[in-house]
Amino acid sequence: MPASDNRYVDEENAEVVSLPQAPDAIELRHLRAFVAVADELNFGRAAARLYLSQPALSRQIRNLERLVGCDLLRRSTHRVELTLAGEALLDRARGLLREVDEAVSAARSVGGELLARIARHWESFAEVSPADLQELRVAFETLQGQFDPPPNVTVRSVNAGGVPGLLVTPQPEEPATVLYLHGGGYVVGSAFGYRPLAGALAEQAGTGVVVPDYRLAPEHPFPAAVEDAVRAYRSMLGRGTTRIIVAGDSAGCGLVLSCLLSLRQQDLPGPAGAILFCPWVDLTGAGPARPSHELDEFRRASAGLYLAGHHADDPLVNPLSADLTGLPPMLIQAATGDPLLEEARDLADHAQDCGVDARFELFPVDTHDFHIFWSFLPEAAQALQQAGRFARDAALAARAS
Repeated sequence: MPASDNRYVDEENAEVVSLPQAPDAIELRHLRAFVAVADELNFGRAAARLYLSQPALSRQIRNLERLVGCDLLRRSTHRVELTLAGEALLDRARGLLREVDEAVSAARSVGGELLARIARHWESFAEVSPADLQELRVAFETLQGQFDPPPNVTVRSVNAGGVPGLLVTPQPEEPATVLYLHGGGYVVGSAFGYRPLAGALAEQAGTGVVVPDYRLAPEHPFPAAVEDAVRAYRSMLGRGTTRIIVAGDSAGCGLVLSCLLSLRQQDLPGPAGAILFCPWVDLTGAGPARPSHELDEFRRASAGLYLAGHHADDPLVNPLSADLTGLPPMLIQAATGDPLLEEARDLADHAQDCGVDARFELFPVDTHDFHIFWSFLPEAAQALQQAGRFARDAALAARAS
């Protein structure tokens, strides 16, 4: 009688006999080659079916036989036939390949559905003209409002050095050690809208997260947001909080770096680490050429509103031109399909060149700011788990130093 764990139960002798596991070196291509030859009983036709040369196909069959440890096929100048061992393997190999193909098909189907769902979430925001700022703000809050914070976090208002905001904390309540600066191109977004993402990060990091409602452009252009971020950070220091982690997404990453550089200018104690989700940090628009994207117009417009004539090459607003020496360890996460992927790579490379311990993680997702979809996107949930681990490790390292 078959049993789990590759075992066979000999009922007559009441002994458990272990069956050998398949060699790890056996690959799907070996099995596909074998099934093709078994179907065709002709190496030439099987090679054509697999778009291989006959010598390459023969090598794959020989390798499979070597790994299995017995002959699977009898070859002669006139015919090919299965051995008893080959017959035993054939149906099982077909079943295994069928299950693998079905699994891949299911994954692609779900992946397509998830990407379509993400696209639907972005649609309401991307279709609004950047010239209609109030409608953009409503659309961005509507997008964020389609998600809920994790059920086991609490949210309450907080005054962060004169900057209103929210404290999002897991249960049981933990002191806040993460300062989260939300994205939105410096012109949209709010602490309230970012409760879900802040809550997910709080849960993974095991700490409270402060999300300040920093002032937005164009009503309050640069450096208002930077000043608010520094005030919020100083308020956490004033409460005796140590080993602070500063985190952000998209334009919030640019704000994180402006905050860190300002802290260094003011000779204030720096944080234990920084977490940057899909960073948008180059407001000059002079980065490497890339395909156009539906959010390009929004980025151009919001950069102009935020800078309000301030030079985009100022190192305080463009970390790619700043000396990042002495900044804390960084975790930079990006998506393969993010139109700003090269900015994330450039930031990681520049930080490392400046001696910063910068870790770069890439996820197979076809959108910008994918972390906000953590509630249904597995890659986003995994990214947040790794970010939470980074926050804990950075805090422990800072404590030990």
